[in-house]
Order: sequence, then structure tokens, then C-alpha cells
Amino acid sequence: MNDHLPDHRRLGRELDLFDTDPLMGAGLPYWLPDGAVVRHTLEEYVREAERAAGYRHVYSPVLGKRDLYEISGHWDHYRDDMFPPMDLGAEQVVLRPSLCPHHAVIYRSRSHSYRELPLRIAELGGMYRAELSGVLGGLTRVRAINLNDAHIFCTLEQVAEEARAALDLIARAYADLGIRAARYRLSLPGEGGKYVADPRLWRRATALLREVLDAAGLDYDAVEGEAAFYGPKIDVQITDPAGREATLSTVQIDFHQPERFDLHYIGADGAKHRPVMVHRSVIGSVERAVAHLVEEHRGAFPAWLAPVQLAVLPVSEAQEEQAHAVVRQAVARGLRAQVSGPGDGTLGARIRAARLVPYQAVIGEREAGAGLAAVRLRDGARPGAVPVAELLGRIAARVADRGADLWAAA
Repeated sequence: MNDHLPDHRRLGRELDLFDTDPLMGAGLPYWLPDGAVVRHTLEEYVREAERAAGYRHVYSPVLGKRDLYEISGHWDHYRDDMFPPMDLGAEQVVLRPSLCPHHAVIYRSRSHSYRELPLRIAELGGMYRAELSGVLGGLTRVRAINLNDAHIFCTLEQVAEEARAALDLIARAYADLGIRAARYRLSLPGEGGKYVADPRLWRRATALLREVLDAAGLDYDAVEGEAAFYGPKIDVQITDPAGREATLSTVQIDFHQPERFDLHYIGADGAKHRPVMVHRSVIGSVERAVAHLVEEHRGAFPAWLAPVQLAVLPVSEAQEEQAHAVVRQAVARGLRAQVSGPGDGTLGARIRAARLVPYQAVIGEREAGAGLAAVRLRDGARPGAVPVAELLGRIAARVADRGADLWAAA
């Protein structure tokens, strides 16, 4: 590990975001309170962005019968990456390696008309990969994955627009999170039996994805051997501080699973038609997304995502009551705030300890008497003493619009 480069494994432990324990096992990190705040805030952001984009959210079980994955094709094409089946009486159940078979079954459970399409089903759900211990590390390679996943069931005529809208959703999320896409990759099949053998479906899906990328004006590289087993995909690539590349977000077109699960909808002609399944993930796995955000921001998260948004620092014990009152007001406004009092060290030491907190409010004798707070910003700026109500209004405005500038009008 290069100590000069930000590494989420080191930073995650230093910042008390996550950790691991041999008793839980390799590749199974647990989240500490501050890390849980970042994760929860990220999850709620994505759910709200999806809801606004017309997605409906579901929950599905993390287990499924082996038969489910035999139908989907995972058992034939992905078995080496799955955990072994568990015997339950005469049945075998498996920890799911993917959410798409469950969503196909959810779609199939009700009849659908062309008037309902596109039907966008989203879930932030757990899935499991039997990764070898030698490749596990931090949050980027884990065995228990929480995936921001969605599947759009649509007509062939709607596919290009739905894939384009998914790319737009990804771009907006990256802007809000401060993430830069390194490149776009059109991931195509390679040689061997890993991929579904249906050249016709591969050609149709690949042509559609090329159309989407070209219409969006995006430069991309076509790379063989990186497709999902059932179809090609657009991968949004990111790089870490060491220059290593990874996939964060994806958009995939799938003709295979709708056939395997015999999915259909009733068209305007009253006949049954086969929908197309568009897979997309805005931020990929929560684990990898947080790992990248930790390294990208070096722990100085955007104000809306920071575990603590406001640190209130009374100069002496005489101002502690006022400091706690400010925190209560902040919490009532939906902000994450805490007091760092004299018992935590000198004022200078407390200011340094809160260096990654976007906002610091120092309250001395003068400020307490006038209902003010002396403001210090994470970027080094010192706007001076302002009324507490104004300070909280400004912070709330910044959090609401997810802006990068810390000092906005109330």
C-alpha cells in the first residue's frame, strides 16, 4: 500500500467508517455508525432519484431455489462464482448471485398490458459472490454485496430511450457525488462457453447499445470478454488514485432472460408479446461506491453526505448548554450535528479533530450572549460570527441543493 495515496481501507478504519473481524470472515465488512450514516444517506439519495425517475421499489429474498438460477442461466454460466447450494429437505436453495431472476419472477407474477410499459422495478438488495480470499480487500471486493439494481421491462421501441435515460440518471448522480467517469466501455462477449450461445440476440442488443452511446455523443471503447453472460453492456469505468480501473455503473440490454422466464405483455393487438429487459445500476454496489467516495474525497465528503455536518465547539464549560441547544436546533432541521466540548481537549485540538466536518460553530462568551456562532468552514474560510438561525439556514440550503460551495444564502 502506498501511504502517499488515499486508500479506502486505511481511511475507512481511521475515520471509523467500517472494519472487519476474523470471526465474521474475509470479505464481510461491518459498518460503524459514521459509515452507516454515509451508506444510509447514499441509499436514500438513490432511492429518491429513482422514484423521481418513475421507478417502483420492491424487496425480494436473498435466497432462491436452485431451479430459479437454472432457468435464468446463472447455474450454467455463473456457477463458479456462486456459493454452494444448501439442502433443505428435498430442495436446494442458493444465496443469490444476482437480483435479476427475482425481478423477472416479480414481473411474471402479474399480467401486463403495453399501456403499463415501460415498467421500472428497482431494489437495493443483497447478493453474494463466492470470491476467493486472495482477491478480497476492503469494500471493493467483498462476498456480501448490496447492489443498487433495477430492471426495466419495455417494448423493443422503448429500449433505446430507457437506456439513454439510465445513462442520464448515472451522470446526474456522479455530479451530485463528485465522481468522475474515466471512460465508457461497450462490453462484448469473448470466446468460450461463458456466454449464452445466441448470436442473433447478441447482435440485436449490441446494435441498440451502440445506438444509445452514439446518440449520447459519448466516446467509448468496445472490449471483448467483459459482457454479462446473457448480453452486452455499457460499463461506466472509474479509476482509483493509483490508476486502477473498475466498473461502477452499468446499463445492459437483455433478450435472454425474458425468453427463459417466458415473460410477455398484451399488446395493442390483443396478442402476447415478449418484453425486453434493461438492467441498470446507477452507483453499482454500495460497498464499491463508498470505497471510491472515501478515496475521491479523502474523507472530506460533500456536506450533504458527511457523517457529521456541523461540529459545535463551546470555548468553555459555560457555553456547553448553549452548544447543545444549537445541536438540538440543527437536528430539528434534519442536519447531523454534535457537540465537541472542553472535555474532548483544548479548542485548538477540537478544531483539528473536526477538520473533515464541513462546518464548525465556535461559541464563546460573546457569541452565547448574542445568539451567535463564530463559523469556520472546512475549506479554511471564516465567515465570522453569524446568528445561529442564519447559520443553520445556510447549511440546510447547501445540503438540500448538494452544492460544492459551503457558504450559500439562507
